[in-house]
Amino acid sequence: MRDRFGLPENTWPEPDGGHTLEYNRQPAGSENFMITIAADGTLVAVRQVLTQENFARVQAGMSMAQVRRLLGKPAKTTHFALSGETHVDWRYLVQPDTRMLFTVVTGNDGRVLRTQNGPDQNAVQNQGGGR
Repeated sequence: MRDRFGLPENTWPEPDGGHTLEYNRQPAGSENFMITIAADGTLVAVRQVLTQENFARVQAGMSMAQVRRLLGKPAKTTHFALSGETHVDWRYLVQPDTRMLFTVVTGNDGRVLRTQNGPDQNAVQNQGGGR
């Protein structure tokens, strides 16, 4: 596994004694992988976690640790002092080639207030910059 993916960004213990390896392709990439290994060392699953299904699992009140466990390391974190909000972004791709951002907005307590989904403006600007 490490020959193909390299060193994991994080290792998450599983209740059954196995573990999940986090392989992050942020900030420039559009995928994050979670690879689950059973306690006996066998491969259980390889999942690309930046999906609409996983985004829908992010709910108000969740901690950022719970979100990180679900989605992996984000591409960017921006704190807005006046509002007390922090915006945490993950880049992902909608087939065939539309770059998008999923944003989790947290309050001062680090808990999810809301989520947002929209075009990756950085990618849009870069695509149009050469015309």
